[in-house]
Amino acid sequence: MLELQPQDGRRYFMLPQAPADAGYYVYGKLDGKPSLGAFQYAHPALMTAILRVEREWQAIDGRKFGVGDISLAGGTPHKDHKTHKSGLEVDVRPLRKDGRQLPVTWGDPAYDRDGTAQLIALFRACAPVILIYFNGPDIPFVTKMAKHDDHFHVQLKG
Repeated sequence: MLELQPQDGRRYFMLPQAPADAGYYVYGKLDGKPSLGAFQYAHPALMTAILRVEREWQAIDGRKFGVGDISLAGGTPHKDHKTHKSGLEVDVRPLRKDGRQLPVTWGDPAYDRDGTAQLIALFRACAPVILIYFNGPDIPFVTKMAKHDDHFHVQLKG
């Protein structure tokens, strides 16, 4: 029997946390503890975008990409984010050359600039992206913003 993901009052579902053979993994902490998906409630447009990017990514690269904060259930505000209330924003880790599912900054030797640029391009091709914040140099169509060295932030149209 297929198990349904938790759903919030907006009728947004939590991103599946450990789907078999997925091209993504989840990460994140909430108040210093593993979030266990609590910060991963997605608007249907964003859920579709993540899953579409994941399918396209698997066709071109064997590494998984990391999906972090999206939205708390009900769009509840949180002290660590001024945004991430609509379910239309997601934080994604840059890719690592070694494929490990660990944080990396764009200045780290393990950072894969070309892979990260390709992943960002997939988000732009597969979804109605409004903006992407990321501080990695020489990646088209991204905007620099403080505290975006270890992830890129994607925002979609509502």
